[in-house]
Amino acid sequence: MENEISYKIIGSSIDLHKSLGPGLLESAYEAALEYDLKQIGLSVRTQVAMPFVYKDVKQDVGYRIDLIVNEKVIVEIKSIENLAPVHFAQTLTYLKLSQLKLALLINFNTKVLKEGIHRIVNGL
Repeated sequence: MENEISYKIIGSSIDLHKSLGPGLLESAYEAALEYDLKQIGLSVRTQVAMPFVYKDVKQDVGYRIDLIVNEKVIVEIKSIENLAPVHFAQTLTYLKLSQLKLALLINFNTKVLKEGIHRIVNGL
């Protein structure tokens, strides 16, 4: 299930990148990708608040997941020069907190988008 969804997300992301290219704000790619994914029949939630519980106390720290697709796959969107280890760690933490199994970390600021797509798994 997750792999089928991720295949569609990657295809839509590549088409989007071919159309718009690098250099836009993350919010632009997020809005465009949300639109494209909904057009192909996927369910998409954006800027999903991620509760953080520490010692049984819910903390209001404002973590937000860029996209959750079909309640199965997290998509974290970046538009930066280079991804840093913290971006991978953050995405894995989102997977653990949400108890989902697959995330795509996508950096749209690349010449060829294939180089900017990273699968991150949580026990998949």
